[in-house]
Amino acid sequence: MKQLIQNLRSGETILEEVPVPRPGSGQVLIRTRRSLVSLGTERMLVEFGKAGLMAKARQQPEKVKMVLDKIRAEGLLPTLETVFNKLGQPLPLGYCNAGVVEAVGSDVRGLQVGDRVVSNGPHAEFVSVPQNLVARVPDGVSDEEAAFTVVSAIGLQGIRLLNPTMGETVVVFGLGLIGLITAELLLANGCRVIGLDLDEDKLRLAREKGVITLSPSTADLAAAAVQLTGGVGVDGVIITASAKTDAIVSQAAQMCRKRGRIVLVGVVGLKLNRAEFYEKELSFQVSCSYGPGRYDPEYEEKGTDYPVGFVRWTEQRNFQAILEAMELGRLDVKSLITERVPLAEYRRIYDDIGTSNSIASILEYPEGVSVERSVVVNPTPSKGGAGGAEIGIIGAGNFTKMTLLPALDKTNADLAFIAGAGGVNATALAKKHGIKRSTTDYRELLDDPKLGCVLITTRHHLHAPMIAEVLGAGKHAFVEKPLAIDQEGLEKVMAAYESSPGGLMVGFNRRFSPHTEKIKAMLDPAAPKNMIATMNAGAIPPEVWVHDMQVGGGRLIGEACHFIDLLVFLSGSLVVEVCASSLGQHAEDNTDNASILLRFANGDQGVINYFANGDKSYSKERLEVYSRGGTIIMDNFRKTRAYGVQGFSKLSTRLDKGHRTQFERLVKGVREDNIELIPYSEIINVSRAALAIVESLKTKSWVSVPL
Repeated sequence: MKQLIQNLRSGETILEEVPVPRPGSGQVLIRTRRSLVSLGTERMLVEFGKAGLMAKARQQPEKVKMVLDKIRAEGLLPTLETVFNKLGQPLPLGYCNAGVVEAVGSDVRGLQVGDRVVSNGPHAEFVSVPQNLVARVPDGVSDEEAAFTVVSAIGLQGIRLLNPTMGETVVVFGLGLIGLITAELLLANGCRVIGLDLDEDKLRLAREKGVITLSPSTADLAAAAVQLTGGVGVDGVIITASAKTDAIVSQAAQMCRKRGRIVLVGVVGLKLNRAEFYEKELSFQVSCSYGPGRYDPEYEEKGTDYPVGFVRWTEQRNFQAILEAMELGRLDVKSLITERVPLAEYRRIYDDIGTSNSIASILEYPEGVSVERSVVVNPTPSKGGAGGAEIGIIGAGNFTKMTLLPALDKTNADLAFIAGAGGVNATALAKKHGIKRSTTDYRELLDDPKLGCVLITTRHHLHAPMIAEVLGAGKHAFVEKPLAIDQEGLEKVMAAYESSPGGLMVGFNRRFSPHTEKIKAMLDPAAPKNMIATMNAGAIPPEVWVHDMQVGGGRLIGEACHFIDLLVFLSGSLVVEVCASSLGQHAEDNTDNASILLRFANGDQGVINYFANGDKSYSKERLEVYSRGGTIIMDNFRKTRAYGVQGFSKLSTRLDKGHRTQFERLVKGVREDNIELIPYSEIINVSRAALAIVESLKTKSWVSVPL
């Protein structure tokens, strides 16, 4: 299928061939008929992409600080690689989609194949969207009218926050697409509406709908608005403009009556003048997109609705309200359509999007597009080697993009497949790294007889079942930690391994770092060791999936397992007992601030400090080893120093956590039909110890780890 994407590094807008997405649980696959180009939002993305590197930095000063902190912690070159990889990520364009339901995933309620629907899906011939972001289209609303639903809901949510009553006077500041729709919805709500804009064509359209219009080129906006209300001032202002100036908020404050309300829907400067707000006791609020539920993973991803008695208007119910207004003739969007363009001719819109005066552009989609879940990206011949030497990847997220594929590029890996849920990221990565095929159906990898090994980099809850499927297909399985997030998943993996000819490998790359291998060589295996590993992990917002115990398993299972393996490797022994304590008065099974004690079968001791409340400019990882009168300190896999150790003083390298060495050996192992770089007993022990950490936090006691 075809999909429009934006390259943020080059600024190029591309109609890319990508595989059709497969709807997951709670998702709906939609065959697109029409989509609306939101010229304001998409213009910003296109212009940002076309800007130079320094211009991009000036537009995102908060990101510049993050980059500087990363340079201090990890060095210049790794940071530059990260930045350029981020900018190379394709960005799907569009969020106003109308089409027909092609398929539904499990647990979908109230929607079926053949329904006409709207969604916030991108500009693509097929889109897969969570059910709470989909609404059924009434018979009296056309596809092109329905394509306005989502952008109209943005204006409607601003109105709901303003809470106007019949007879009030409301100013709409900025008469672009959202502004014009907002003005018309306010009129339908019984308000007197004043519209402000520089563009005479937009002012004319607004007047035709019954809006009183003002232009800053012909009037003092604040004074004119106050005069139109008999000197009282307007009851409220909805700002839908996009501008960097602080003057818009100031003018809005000046034209308001005492205790007036201002709602920001657009993007403007926000340096507020306290006196303007203080003297009138004005209220100011920023509107978040389509309404309650936006950016809430429980609502959007898991399909949990808010009870209507407590949250009357969710984003989905706002969609439904807009569609009803269209059906009843209270909202006319046809007059806003500037052009109708076939998808294949998208450049008619995007090549001059920065200077276009269009209000709304509709993309029209062809009929009869087939559902193809894989595409050939690089039809290159095999790099050679015995049968079963080809490698496939399941997962096209950040780890695959930033770490896995750059490391594999430095090997002779024969990459045949990459599977990703949406298709866009996987296809872009296939194109960049010479992978032959991109697919949205990972089971294609399991059915390919030439494929000897599958690398799994998905969200953590999928690891165990996918490993079991890969091993069940007789192939080698590599999984980027963790192996499993619960005991049931671990047992499933163990059962599959016992009955499969395939090998198992987990991405515990730290043991392959030159720093770790040097430390291991300096240690006497028979001498007792005290080991302290500290991870300055940094805070991650609580809504991110890694904190979800059902999806990510929490950060201790998902990330601290790296250090358990590191200490197992250095000790040369298995963990037999674990005790953990979390920060604060109450022990929690889901924490990212904990100290963990490990006892090893040979008597060694380990401490893992996993902290998320430190400064990111400080080194992220640190290791201390004390043994036989010597002390070894490793700082962030860049510098290692030894004290009291004969024949060694220090080792300095670029940041090297062992990824490159790990994948070089893995690729060699695939060709030799043996990928088990880490003993199976150690992989299982580390996984059991990670699960024991959670149990220890719950019970506040030592927990034994079965050997």
